[in-house]
Parts: sequence; C-alpha cells; structure tokens
Amino acid sequence: MEKLRRVLSGQDNEEQGVTAQVLDASSLSFNTRLKWFAICFVCGIFFSILGTGFLWLPGGIKLFEVFYTLGNIAALASTCLLMRHMKQLKKMFETTRLLATVIMFLCLVFTLCSALWWHKRGLALLFCVLQFLSMTWYSLSYILKAKDAVIKCCSSLLS
Repeated sequence: MEKLRRVLSGQDNEEQGVTAQVLDASSLSFNTRLKWFAICFVCGIFFSILGTGFLWLPGGIKLFEVFYTLGNIAALASTCLLMRHMKQLKKMFETTRLLATVIMFLCLVFTLCSALWWHKRGLALLFCVLQFLSMTWYSLSYILKAKDAVIKCCSSLLS
C-alpha cells in the first residue's frame, strides 16, 4: 500500500539501495517497538516457564532445554526491538560486556547442541545453568556498578 502511495505521488525511487530499503522497512515508531518488545519479552518468559514445566515430565529434558533456550533468545531479541538492532549489537560487543556476550551465545548454542545432537543430558543441564548465569551476568553489565556489587557480595559470603 505504501509503495502504491509513493508511485501515485511521484516519490517512487526504484534505484533505492538494499540497505536503505531495509532501514526504511524497519523504521517503527517508539510505541510500536515498545509493544513488540513487551510481546517478545512475554513470549520469552512464557517459553522459559513452559520449558521448566517440561523438565518435570518423563523424557521432557530435551523440550526443557529447547524451550528454555528459545525463551532466552526471545528475551534477548526483545531488547533489540526496544533499542534498535544495530545499537543493541554495538552495545553487546562493547569491551565491558564482550566476554559476557560471547559466553552467553556459546552457552545458547552448546545447550541446543547437547540437547538435540549430542544427547548428553548432564551436559545439557550444565549448559542451561551456565546459560542462566551468563544471561544474568550479561544483564548486570547494563546496570552501573551491579557487577561490582555482586562480586563483593559473593566474596563476602565465601570468606
């Protein structure tokens, strides 16, 4: 419909580059991005809870791992909707959270690999725990001084 309006108003430019077309197509208003963020984040929570429910069923370990990982991916994708994808990617790979980002993505991939192809339940559960911890550490990297507070708290508990 938008293309028809451009043609009728004489503003149709067929020589527009692919990058410009993608950016034009992905320019959503803040309210729309906020709504999709909420939908995607709620879906992520739903998938994680659903996966946890599968954990208690006989033979549901694979479903737990897959749905838990999908939930984390959906929650992570929701922040891309809120912040815009390029800005989010730049923030994810800043030096302050580069290690947390890499570990988080590796845990996501290894959880799915161990659940679907390697068929190692213990390893898959270990990666789920590591996935949770890495997502938590990654999230804390966005809060000023939160990582330092957690380190001090853990060190005081251990000593």
